[in-house]
Amino acid sequence: MGVSGSGKTTVGELIADRTGWPWLDADTLHSPANVAKMAGGTPLTDADRWPWLDELNRLLRGERDAVLACSALKDSYRKRLLAGVGEWRLFFLSGDKALIGSRLAARKHRYMPASLLASQFAALEPPAQAIRIDVAAPIERSVDAIVQALER
Repeated sequence: MGVSGSGKTTVGELIADRTGWPWLDADTLHSPANVAKMAGGTPLTDADRWPWLDELNRLLRGERDAVLACSALKDSYRKRLLAGVGEWRLFFLSGDKALIGSRLAARKHRYMPASLLASQFAALEPPAQAIRIDVAAPIERSVDAIVQALER
């Protein structure tokens, strides 16, 4: 979990490759209305996110092991996302606004403009029950740290 541009997709895909677990990218499950809203530069509301989080929860309940990349910015989102899910591990991809902003400026996302980064940081409630991963470190080091934590 983490704000847009923190590396969730890149790290998640590499972890799925290493573990052989199914890869779930929450970005691909947003409704067309949510995608249009974000593409237009408007942050999603809690009400926009509830059906999306419910669908992600349903998918997680159907998997024994899986890697999910999801912003899950608020505690209430994480609770809804993980309700009834068996054992889980949460990794928080954490970095400062300047670093993540520079990453967003250098990429072209299909609907998430860099202008929404401030709203992501404003909504962010850093999780108490998570392993924090510093996104300033090289990607492979982050992936290694997560895979090692999963093996424990």
